[in-house]
Amino acid sequence: MEFGSTVLDNLSVAGDAAHIPDKCFDQLVKRACRGVLSEQERNSIADDAVFKGVDKAILKSAYSGIVSLVLEAAKQDADADGISPVLEECKFTADRIKTFNDIFLSQKTALQILLGSIGTSHPHIVDVDWRLDYYIKSSQMERINEAVYLISLKTEVPGVSELQEVQFSCSLEQLQDLVGKLKDASKCMEKLAQI
Repeated sequence: MEFGSTVLDNLSVAGDAAHIPDKCFDQLVKRACRGVLSEQERNSIADDAVFKGVDKAILKSAYSGIVSLVLEAAKQDADADGISPVLEECKFTADRIKTFNDIFLSQKTALQILLGSIGTSHPHIVDVDWRLDYYIKSSQMERINEAVYLISLKTEVPGVSELQEVQFSCSLEQLQDLVGKLKDASKCMEKLAQI
């Protein structure tokens, strides 16, 4: 796993007992895991009595680093052997590494299920309706003599039961350009499917 310098700095803050006392560390990791899993738990560290003596800015940085590590480790299906080198690089003690691994690994399956449910796929076009309008003149111009295509795409979005509709209008040239780009995209997808 590779992280940017900001995440590594935030993890170093979390691993430093001078910033996050040992009595707070396990709660910080538990709250970070719960914060990822439950929206209601995301700001639970701000007013928690366990973190009363910890500077708020330092707590926020440490929490950010732990959340970043939790998400990336769950995404990459990391085990203790994959996580420990990152924590060692951030100067975590052996006890803190064990604490983090124990808490994270107990929550890893739930975290992966949550990450798997987050979709990034695009809507799929399932139907097209179109209409050709021919404008002879408008209120601003005497003569236009222009064809305008009104296109309505029906799309299916993963996780949504109802079809969504995308409407737009275009000229003949714009429609030809769109069709050409769709053909190119289709050819690219066919080539990728053959690989």
